[in-house]
Amino acid sequence: MQKFNKLKSIPAYLPIVNIDTDMLIPKQFLKTIKRTGLGKNLFFEMRYDEKGKIIKDFILNQDPFNKSKILIAGKNFGCGSSREHAPWALLDFGITCVISPSYADIFYNNCFKNGILPIILDDEKIKQISQYSNRKEEIEVDLYNQKIVFGNNEIKFELDAFKKKCLLEGLDDIALSLEKTDKIISFEKNLKNTKPWIFND
Repeated sequence: MQKFNKLKSIPAYLPIVNIDTDMLIPKQFLKTIKRTGLGKNLFFEMRYDEKGKIIKDFILNQDPFNKSKILIAGKNFGCGSSREHAPWALLDFGITCVISPSYADIFYNNCFKNGILPIILDDEKIKQISQYSNRKEEIEVDLYNQKIVFGNNEIKFELDAFKKKCLLEGLDDIALSLEKTDKIISFEKNLKNTKPWIFND
């Protein structure tokens, strides 16, 4: 997993509430277990018409928002079914930070496991930042100092210390387990000595 520290981008503003995981990545694209290749299908039903042609009015189809790394969204982002393909699709598209007033719990936690920073801000602060999207100007997300910098202003955001550590160090669940390799080996060795009958080898 890529380490996350600072991020600069023109944010894409999608002020829709209750964006669920089916809107993020429809069910027909869930057959794959690969984390790559899903970006082209992100918001599929909003980005393409029935004939598969690009809908030019949709923000992520417009320049410069088709290159945005930051997505500003409405309340209850990532609700619906708990498909991990949703953060995979965001990440493959290039979005590594989402800013919203609230998230569905499972989606929120899945973001951290895939290198995406989900920031929670109230409506008034989101309104301030959204102006930079409207003007097509960059904002900066500083994870280490837990702040968003825009123009001469900055906004602090709260974040769980352990989740912050995982993003800063690029640690997913597998990497966290590998950090405990010595303890795992020691435990298995001790178990083999005290209860050898549970091992087949």
